[in-house]
Amino acid sequence: MPDLCAQLAGEFKRSVREVSNVIKLIDDGNTIPFIARYRKEMHGGMDDQTLRELGERLAYLRHLQERREEVASALQALGKYDEPLRQALDRALTLAEIEDIYRPYRPKRRTRATVAKERGLEPLALKLWEQRIAKGSLADLARPFVCEDKGVADTEQALAGAADIIAEYISDSAEVRGRLRDFVQDRAVVKSSSCTDGDNAYSLYADYQESVKTIPPHRVLAINRGEKEKALKVSLVWDSSRAQEQVVAQTVRRGSVSSSLVEEAARDAYGRLLAPALEREVRGMLTDRANEQAIKMFALNLKPLLLQPPVKGKVILGFDPAYRTGCKLAVVSPIGKVLDTAVIYPTPPHCETQKAKSILKALIAKHNVEVIAIGNGTASKESEIFVAGLLEEVKGVAYAMVSEAGASVYSASKLAAEEFPQYDVSLRSAVSIARRLQDPLAELVKIDPKSIGVGQYQHDVPAARLDEALGGTVEDCVNSVGVDLNTASAALLQRVAGLSAVTAQNIVKYREANGPFASRRELLKVAKIGPKCFEQCAGFLRVPDSAQILDNTGVHPESYAAATALLKRCGLAVKTFSRSQCAELAKKIASVDMSEVAKECQVGLVTLQDIAKELLKPGRDPREELPPVLLRTDIMSLEDLEPGMTLRGTVRNVVDFGAFVDIGVHQDGLVHISELSDSYVRHPFDVVSVGDIVDVTVLSVDVAKKRISLSMRQQ
Repeated sequence: MPDLCAQLAGEFKRSVREVSNVIKLIDDGNTIPFIARYRKEMHGGMDDQTLRELGERLAYLRHLQERREEVASALQALGKYDEPLRQALDRALTLAEIEDIYRPYRPKRRTRATVAKERGLEPLALKLWEQRIAKGSLADLARPFVCEDKGVADTEQALAGAADIIAEYISDSAEVRGRLRDFVQDRAVVKSSSCTDGDNAYSLYADYQESVKTIPPHRVLAINRGEKEKALKVSLVWDSSRAQEQVVAQTVRRGSVSSSLVEEAARDAYGRLLAPALEREVRGMLTDRANEQAIKMFALNLKPLLLQPPVKGKVILGFDPAYRTGCKLAVVSPIGKVLDTAVIYPTPPHCETQKAKSILKALIAKHNVEVIAIGNGTASKESEIFVAGLLEEVKGVAYAMVSEAGASVYSASKLAAEEFPQYDVSLRSAVSIARRLQDPLAELVKIDPKSIGVGQYQHDVPAARLDEALGGTVEDCVNSVGVDLNTASAALLQRVAGLSAVTAQNIVKYREANGPFASRRELLKVAKIGPKCFEQCAGFLRVPDSAQILDNTGVHPESYAAATALLKRCGLAVKTFSRSQCAELAKKIASVDMSEVAKECQVGLVTLQDIAKELLKPGRDPREELPPVLLRTDIMSLEDLEPGMTLRGTVRNVVDFGAFVDIGVHQDGLVHISELSDSYVRHPFDVVSVGDIVDVTVLSVDVAKKRISLSMRQQ
């Protein structure tokens, strides 16, 4: 543990004490959100992301140590575990290095070398491999191993078999493999060529090459997809002659009788075994790196998407566009209850515009609809034109385009069927679109993160790794906002730190059987929620109508005594404290010695400062402090755009090479990384995030290809 702590402390630039505390907290079963928020003194205020990365690195290093011990045990069982191997294993810093060390001793499938060994040729191979015999001939050395009964008819066959064994020795050498791997990673080029004629999605890579060292992750994934779809032929290309000579130089000792045979074996090992294996390995490394970047990009996009400001306190009409089957409408109340549904046919082939207007106007008037949320899928352009025309006649109503990515997946899910058994799949989708605008977080947690429609190549990366990373992101978002214990769905509750699908369902069942929770403490009456589970989840759950105002804050129940003492020091009582007293409290806290109060209450100063922040904004939603959703009342088309026009839009997706911005013309425009700022931009995320409202200038428009080039540069 001390060595592990020291290594992690060095890698994360934290103290050994802080890292040791985090390891203990993780090992004791505490969740990352709980550790991040309620154990700050123990880890020096690391955020959720840093703690997750530390936890992942800890798991990797522990797995590394386990594998090191497994290999050592296997080598001992084979009688091969000597001091040089022990030292080599101790020095290994990656799983790849450990596997390279174990490779010569690992049980192998049947190869040319194993056949030669079965024929008794390994002693000959070892003698030739040592390259110490200066006189005589290879035939003389091989003659004692000729045995027709074993399939060795003459000295040539004996020497050929020995060469196969030597080739495998060379291929299995950790030193040879390591140096050649470095050479390939440093000098190789990724090359792709087209397998088809004509223009297609992979035309950019029809005759393309780029260094392994510099090729960006999104291009690796694009090329991989093209290869998978048989549109591209992909290979790694490097100076094979130089690489081969490097292998020869490492393995051949000149002046020996067997030098020429070892050289031939080295060249054979390079061409037949090493080069193909290293091409697979390096391409695998590139793909793994690209997958991790794609997962990181997805998580970075997902977080601001989930934390978009909710459109609270408004009646919203969800509009799910379609052609033949009609546009589905669903009106939801300010708390998300479905008030009404309808189907209209304003789009082709029906084009019943006037009838659709009458139905929509009636719904708006009947329910006092204030905002229309239009899904951005099929027929959305025609639907947006229809709605914009209607709003010229109906004042006081605005509309917003809402990403409907994953809405169809949710609508057909078991969860949606349980939530809305009375509606068909298409109407459930309209409800989801409305609720996405009303409370993005509560609605989007019901959908598989891969279907949400942000990031790059998310369907190409390993599903388990993606789910793990995105699950952590969703959990962080849910816990940073807080969840109303009396209104949250089971889908939302199970994302709260410490809760599972089972305990979330139990909370809903308890609520249905006993009515709303009166306090956080009542959670302990729910089946399968014990003290540990309560400790992890309680601080992230809110009970707005509780008699205890602290139940509607991020103050953890374990700190209620400290919060009460702080209020008392400020001349206020927790039982009578209300939001109207926040301004008074802020003035009094400024004059209080927080260090002294922290000592009296036996809590950390950072914890007490967090308590004070929560008391100053009880029941707050941090999303309300973000820029509001951009609502529209008019519309433009792609054909209306001209270079030089300045527009306001919403960032919908951020990728390695730029950001896609919705400017209200159905087709998102691309702000290339070079156009994000007047100064150098290392990565688009340094400038923009999903949900940002930005001003852009149109650079160019390609109507045929539906491509819009935008700029955020001021000069």
